Amino acid sequence: MIYPTRTAVLAAAAGAPVALLIAVALPGRWYVGLAWPIAVLLLTAFDAWSGRRTATASLALPTTAPVGATIDATIRVAIAGGRPPRSAEVALDGGSLLALENDGRLWLTLHDGRGEALLPITTLRRGTARIDRLWLRWRGSFGLAWQQRILPADVTLPILPDIRALHDRGAQIFQRHALSGLLAQIDRGDGTDFDALVEFRSGMDRRAIDWKQSARQTKLHAKEYRSERNNQIVFAIDSGRQMSEPVAGLPRVDRAVSAMLLTAWIALKLGDRVSLHAFDSRPRIASGLVSGMPAFANLQRLAAAIDYSGEETNYSFALTTLAARLTRRSMIVLFTEFTDLTSADFLVRAAARLLKGHLLLVVVLRDEEVERLVDAAPANADDVTRAVTAAALLRDRKLVLTRLQHLGVHVIESAHDRVGEELVAGYVALKRRNLL
Repeated sequence: MIYPTRTAVLAAAAGAPVALLIAVALPGRWYVGLAWPIAVLLLTAFDAWSGRRTATASLALPTTAPVGATIDATIRVAIAGGRPPRSAEVALDGGSLLALENDGRLWLTLHDGRGEALLPITTLRRGTARIDRLWLRWRGSFGLAWQQRILPADVTLPILPDIRALHDRGAQIFQRHALSGLLAQIDRGDGTDFDALVEFRSGMDRRAIDWKQSARQTKLHAKEYRSERNNQIVFAIDSGRQMSEPVAGLPRVDRAVSAMLLTAWIALKLGDRVSLHAFDSRPRIASGLVSGMPAFANLQRLAAAIDYSGEETNYSFALTTLAARLTRRSMIVLFTEFTDLTSADFLVRAAARLLKGHLLLVVVLRDEEVERLVDAAPANADDVTRAVTAAALLRDRKLVLTRLQHLGVHVIESAHDRVGEELVAGYVALKRRNLL
């Protein structure tokens, strides 16, 4: 396809007044005034004809990408035939799953008709992003006409849950715990399961002395215990409308999935059993309990299948169905979000029923946008109204969380960038206290 450039349009527009003046001054030779527009038209046509080239373009993306990450797309362009242009512009459309820098437009400097450049792309949501085609255009020799091509790309990019925190912080957590001996304390010494009979040492609990064995051995011996392994950790993720809203550019449900995967990896390493449930107006995903590190890949695949929903969350239906699936006491980690007291009341009632047989840990993200409205200095009457409304929302939120804590629910309210670390710390603390 061929389009005139802005230069050609401006040149033709500049010649119109000249043509009009000549037509008025020389009424018998009005055709002389058309010389300028006709010349511009002919030059543009010649520029378009001489600028025809054979063009190819390709787009290379990573095999997969985590949600919320910024990756580089490699764009390669080759224009052959005649005198190649010195530069070309490439444009592409990332759809709703990708955010492209500079609206997906990129200028490439060409050398002998070939060029390569990187375009930063940010993944916004989980799913499979598809880029079907590229737009490529370049100017003719006189800069009066655009040569444009639509070239097929047919590139897909699977966008998976973000497990970068697992690789970075997971290793750091284990390294830190190994240095302080915390993992050994979790595994041995603070639990209820008998582990070994050892010689009594100074500093050990005297209540652990086994007097019968000490009498036989003629030395004081004490029992060592370890934390109960094979605990059941159930992650319940609310994927309803409010969890699909973004916080710091990423949906809350994706923040929850990343924190869940980090904690699940830690739990599997410590010998516990893990399962995943997702729900909105009804249960959507319900996995069985798995153990061992090879099962983590299956958890990651299920987490990637959690969809974004526009439906309201039904706590009663989802949590009652979840409790019916559990045959023994479990630790239920519930990721959710609420903004009104009506839905929060259903959450409190469902939590009260779960606490009769299970340990419940509720994880919510701090609403930093509302907190900023409260803390901001008002400049006009509208700012005062917004601050008062935001303060009321935070007060209702604090009331609900306090009600949950009074019931015996463990609550974690965390910033979006620290929810994974705080959840792991909460899980480890509960495990040390043998509350699981």
